Amino acid sequence: MSRFFRQAGDSDSDSDESEELMSSGDEAPQAKPPTGAKTAMSRFLRKTGPGADSDSSSDSDSDSDEDSDSDSDVPKPKKGLPLRSDSEDSETEEEEDRQGIRIMSAQEKRLAEMEGTGKAMENALKINDWVSISNEFDKLARMIQRQHNVSEPIPPFYIKTLLSLESSLTSAIAKEKEAKKKMNATNAKALNSMKQKVRKAAKEYEQDIAKYQADPDTFERDYTALITRDAPPAPTVARAAIGTAAVTNEDEDGGFKPVGKGGRTMLLTAEGIFKSLQAVQEARGKKNTDRGEQIRILEKLLELATTTYQRIRVLLALVSSRFDYNSSASSHMPTELWISAQNEVDQLVAIVASNPAFIVQEITEDYDDLVERSPASEKGGIVRIRGSIISFIDRLDDEFTRSLQNIDPHGTEYVDRLKDEKTLYSTICRAQAFYEQTKQDDPLSRVVMRRLEHIYSKPDAVVDALESSAESADIKPAITLTSSGSTSALIHSLCVYLYKSGNSLHRTRAMLSHIYHYALLNDFHTARDMLLMSHLQESIHSADVATQILYNRTVVQLGLCAFRSGLIKEAQATLQDIFTTQRVKELLAQGVHQQRYQVLTPEQEKAEKQRQLPFHMHINTELLEAAFLVSSMLVEIPLLASIDSEELKRKAISKPFRRLLDFADRQVFTGPPESTRDHIMQASKALQDGEWEKCRDLVQSIKIWSLMPEAASVKEMLAKRIQEQGLRTYLFTYAPHYNTLSLSLLAQTFSLPLRSVTSIVSKMIWNEELAASLDQAGGCIAFHRTEVTRQQQLALIIAEKVNSMAEQNEKALDAKMGTSGGWGDRADGKAGEKRGEQVQERRGRGDRTRGGSRGGGRGRGARFAQGLGNQMGHTSQRAG
Repeated sequence: MSRFFRQAGDSDSDSDESEELMSSGDEAPQAKPPTGAKTAMSRFLRKTGPGADSDSSSDSDSDSDEDSDSDSDVPKPKKGLPLRSDSEDSETEEEEDRQGIRIMSAQEKRLAEMEGTGKAMENALKINDWVSISNEFDKLARMIQRQHNVSEPIPPFYIKTLLSLESSLTSAIAKEKEAKKKMNATNAKALNSMKQKVRKAAKEYEQDIAKYQADPDTFERDYTALITRDAPPAPTVARAAIGTAAVTNEDEDGGFKPVGKGGRTMLLTAEGIFKSLQAVQEARGKKNTDRGEQIRILEKLLELATTTYQRIRVLLALVSSRFDYNSSASSHMPTELWISAQNEVDQLVAIVASNPAFIVQEITEDYDDLVERSPASEKGGIVRIRGSIISFIDRLDDEFTRSLQNIDPHGTEYVDRLKDEKTLYSTICRAQAFYEQTKQDDPLSRVVMRRLEHIYSKPDAVVDALESSAESADIKPAITLTSSGSTSALIHSLCVYLYKSGNSLHRTRAMLSHIYHYALLNDFHTARDMLLMSHLQESIHSADVATQILYNRTVVQLGLCAFRSGLIKEAQATLQDIFTTQRVKELLAQGVHQQRYQVLTPEQEKAEKQRQLPFHMHINTELLEAAFLVSSMLVEIPLLASIDSEELKRKAISKPFRRLLDFADRQVFTGPPESTRDHIMQASKALQDGEWEKCRDLVQSIKIWSLMPEAASVKEMLAKRIQEQGLRTYLFTYAPHYNTLSLSLLAQTFSLPLRSVTSIVSKMIWNEELAASLDQAGGCIAFHRTEVTRQQQLALIIAEKVNSMAEQNEKALDAKMGTSGGWGDRADGKAGEKRGEQVQERRGRGDRTRGGSRGGGRGRGARFAQGLGNQMGHTSQRAG
């Protein structure tokens, strides 16, 4: 700090001191370090002349000691001059800086840093310190890699260093073999490591070393010429001069020079396209690479490309660079980049499709990347270029799906993004046409699979819109909507092609997509037969996650198809498997299920989110639940009415529905229905009480049916099924109170035709669900009752207990063997026999419980005992 106060021993007064401060002429200007920055702790006032003699000797000594460091390099001003202002000082300092300091370019700095590293290696070599040499060599290798990234040639200094290290290593290893006292283990390990590093570097730069050894002077002259040609203009301090130089150099030689960090330039010309392309590709994927700058360079190269080969090569590199721009797997590709990449893929496909002499394929023979190629110089007149258009198609499709996953589906941005699917579908069809033209089977099956995935789950109107954009293009595939005639025929043609391909995954996904499409068209029996004949349910557990999700979606859509077609039992059986798991959204990839005692790791959570389907592909889970619960109601309520025993009532067909029904029965007060579940539970109670009209009104008032196609016909079908099951429930519940019952009364009560009532009652009697006979002449039902003896009742109880024991043994055996599944799912069991036994048991339930009042227990008891005997026979065979 400046000294403004004198010591206590000074003889001068304060006024004299202030006069001296104001009149002294030997104040030094602020001292500047060599870099030109002003120091904050410089002295502002220095005393010379007559006034300084009054200071004590101790003061002068301390001054000289304190100022020796800071003022040693600062030139002393002349004595007797007045103080200069701050502006004059700064102008003087700037002039001195301009004269004494030279600003080095980034290239010169890198070279100086390399030379400093080489000096450190020489010093370590003198003391045989190979650990330090190894560290410095690694640093030097990183510097050379940086040279590659900025497209600068290898300096001769590095070649000299390699040759020097090679000879030093040879002599050091020879001395180590002859020496009596070996070097320590760390140094010896570093010596061996350096031997490998130098050998690897010498092999990598073998050509440069050969050129240098042949003629060192010529090598250095070539390097100097390259540096001089690519060097930026001499830097100046004034910013205006820098801007002027940049503008001037941009227009030189008729080329485009992008100026990057450190003032480096890259000359882009039509003649040097392949060299520039190679430099960009070598820097791809490396650290500190500016991806945006690479894309701009490739765009300029595409403008400069003149031949077809050049344009194909640049387009392949440009599309890859656009996909590399966003390396994060958690976020999606920006829409602008995606559209640019899609246009460039279209351009690439158009070029190769219009020029049959050029083929882009993944596996080709080796060729020189720096040489222009033409059909005239190639064997067979075809230029084969290494690349993969199908990988670009896959990446475009995946990035499109990922963007839909990350966009809010309830906003307009999602709809705007979804409009791009039309152009993407057109690009996929163009690629299919190209692969059909070049007869590349494997990429063709992949692109056909991509095309099928865009249309299999969509209605005909959307498929027509997508196909119209594809048919308006100049390149059309062989399979189109116009040639097929209908959407179903188009999807059938695509699936048949994939069935013939050699890829099993494509065959599986094509089969599931085909079944899904048939289910959308309400062709339940065709879709069900295809699913059963494919045997996919036996091997789907070993498929990948995406295929398992597609399988779950297909099964769910098949259940909805059965429901729309009025096949209530089939719909309930199909949907029950997925609703029993209580993870519907997770299995359909429409949400992440959070279990109570399970915590997902960040990687698992990220993987779950990435496999979620876009919102427009979701199947409405509320509609799905409504269909399942209504189907379960129409199956379960008549069954409950046919059972009198509380123990048998616990055995439910649909456990989720029975759980909700039990919860509703425990409610003390039941308010008006609000949700879909409330409507169905109250409708179930009304059906149990025989109020089929109330049940019908409650089910039809559910608003979710409006989302189902042909909602009016679905409601009409539900009303008819409720009438039929209401009749069955009424007969099961009130049959013990009748001796005869008029068919016309039943038809009038349930608003059904007499013919339908007669058919339902006949089926119940034939299936032995109802102990009665039909009197067609009198138009009535005659019920039969037979008293069950005490011995028969005990026999039935024993049969039930033995049956439960057999089931428990089966479960224990499955747990011990490490298998899971029911009776009919075991490898040695026959599923068909199991289903037959279950049907027989279900038929006999009513007779075992109602035999005392209605009779007819003899035949049903015999059937049940026979079924139990078959089960026990299977158990004894497995035990043996």
